[in-house]
Amino acid sequence: MLKPLYLFLIFFALASCGERERLENEILTVDVSKNYPEKELILQDFMDVEYIPLETNDEFVTQGKVMAIGTEVIVITNWANDGNLFVFDRKTGKALKKINRKGQGGEEYVGITEVVLDEANKEIFVIAYTGSKILVYDLDGNFKRSFKAAGTDSHVNTFNYDRENLISYVPDNSLENPSNAIPPYYLIFSKQDGSITRKISIPFDAVKSPVARDGEAWAVPAPTAVYQIVPDHTNWVLMETSSDTIYHYLPDANTTIPLIVRTPSIHTMDPPEVFLIPTVFTDRYYFMSLLKAEFNFETGRGFPTSGLMYDKLENSVFIPKTYNGDYTSKREVYMMSRPLDPEFIIGQALQAHELVEAYGKGQLKGELKEIAAKLNEDSNPVIMLIKHKKRNG
Repeated sequence: MLKPLYLFLIFFALASCGERERLENEILTVDVSKNYPEKELILQDFMDVEYIPLETNDEFVTQGKVMAIGTEVIVITNWANDGNLFVFDRKTGKALKKINRKGQGGEEYVGITEVVLDEANKEIFVIAYTGSKILVYDLDGNFKRSFKAAGTDSHVNTFNYDRENLISYVPDNSLENPSNAIPPYYLIFSKQDGSITRKISIPFDAVKSPVARDGEAWAVPAPTAVYQIVPDHTNWVLMETSSDTIYHYLPDANTTIPLIVRTPSIHTMDPPEVFLIPTVFTDRYYFMSLLKAEFNFETGRGFPTSGLMYDKLENSVFIPKTYNGDYTSKREVYMMSRPLDPEFIIGQALQAHELVEAYGKGQLKGELKEIAAKLNEDSNPVIMLIKHKKRNG
């Protein structure tokens, strides 16, 4: 008779094989040079939406940039580099803690580009501009430790991977350090000391990054425009701009599976190249963005983006127009925001003065209407969480 442990291992192996076979059969080809038809969607038809009105007082005045979301708390910053971290209660929006450890000291950060919330260990990870140093605080802002991810001076798109590790992307550094260029890769590393747990690489022939050049001058898009890592339930979507293929990474099997293949090849396109960037992945839809490596050095503007969406049910690609069903008028929802974690896909701030105006015009309904009725123009934003609908079973 097989023992329970053996039965579990057999079941686990079969489940992993089944998941891999399913993903291998879902490889999609996207022609980035093609014109696609538009498709209108109502957000609430395929995602759950939650609204959190943030408490407003003299100490807690925020622009509402959502950095991290947990079961119990949410972490907010301002768009300005003032060093403020606001911790609010996730369920009520009550202001809990204002943290500011900005400075040049060993227990301080010079700026904030990323925040990772680890509620299981009651810790907040703050990543400064270069990504070379991670500061760890408790939920009250008390310093606990700092470390660097081993073997790298910079990394982006950092997520809570599991109880012991973070996952991040180490970008190509050939522009900054051409004499000692390191090929880009994905890094799973310890939350305690930055030691390497695992490296993941995606194959490609030559480095191809979204860079615009004008003589000796060059420009790159903001890190918030390119997502090399996107959470997708229990898996991860990995995108390398030098590769024509976007992959699924299966942690349990420690393997990558091709998910999306772009055409024409990024290596055959004439400038300005168009890059295919994954954004939000739901049970039915793959949301993506097209980023053009084009920049106006006189105006300082460039790298325009546009949206694409693959509908698995219809097996077709569209230009999505996604509207918030809690407005009586068509209010489009931006589906190219940075994903937050496997459950809370997007966190966006709805500004109070805009909600007050929409309420006065009778353009709101449901819970959002009730919330707006209690606001004034100087209130903190209302945070809209867009998350996966609960699966049956």
